[in-house]
Amino acid sequence: MPQSVTAFLLLLPVVILFGLSVIYPVIETIRVSFWEIRGLGKPHFVGFDNYIRLFSDPVFHGTLLTTLIFTLGVTFVAVAIGWSLALLCAFAPKQTAIFRLMVFATFGISEAVAGYIWISIFRPGEAGLLNGILTAVGLEQFAQPWLGGANTALIALIVTASWSAVGLPLLLSFASVQAIPRSILEAAYMDGAKPLTMMWHIMMPLSLPGARVAIFLTLLSSLRAFDIVFVLTAGGPARATETVGFFMYRESMTQFNLGYGAAATVILLIAVLVVSTPAIAQRTKGAK
Repeated sequence: MPQSVTAFLLLLPVVILFGLSVIYPVIETIRVSFWEIRGLGKPHFVGFDNYIRLFSDPVFHGTLLTTLIFTLGVTFVAVAIGWSLALLCAFAPKQTAIFRLMVFATFGISEAVAGYIWISIFRPGEAGLLNGILTAVGLEQFAQPWLGGANTALIALIVTASWSAVGLPLLLSFASVQAIPRSILEAAYMDGAKPLTMMWHIMMPLSLPGARVAIFLTLLSSLRAFDIVFVLTAGGPARATETVGFFMYRESMTQFNLGYGAAATVILLIAVLVVSTPAIAQRTKGAK
């Protein structure tokens, strides 16, 4: 049997599974987005009306802005902290192994579990850990219902998602730092370079590839966030923390407006493709 046929037969189960679990749902979602489907009512073909309605919907405009703030906020905070910790840990890799393991463990916790953990921290009154600490140190004037205010709920959501995501940038950045030839660091040390100088002028530039991958993966994960929003705020208060992913869920699953929700899903898919395509193209070009 020719090798090409053998390779095709080996790949066929994966191709079929990928088609059924990914390609077909995407095509079906795009198809449904051109129809008006309300609950069990008869579907009506409406063309691009759902998309026109989306972009004229002020609620969706707010959702897009919230998604942008949340995505950029989580990416910046998680990558900045993870990258900084990686650079610091690189000076004592053996001594910081347990610390790195503890930080990375937060990445292994599901978003739903992370949400429930942080609910107890942001709980209103002295029952919440954060408010309890503020009261204990005499700063009770700053205590407030963190998840109940429109101005603080999104910040609390970003903090929670960043805590859950910081392990991946730490791992990727630390791996990039460890790949730096020791001779370069030893030469800089022999020339009298201080640790801060070595971090800024040597370790940061040479570990940039790992940080880029961390930015890309964190950006995609934050853009598609749903679980942590659902558990922590359910899009509230007054839809102040509603992302596109949660908007899609609300319209499709609670309002039973499947066509409108599918159109929001397609917009989210396009956003993911816009973010991922340049990064994938760059990596593919580098591989060649």
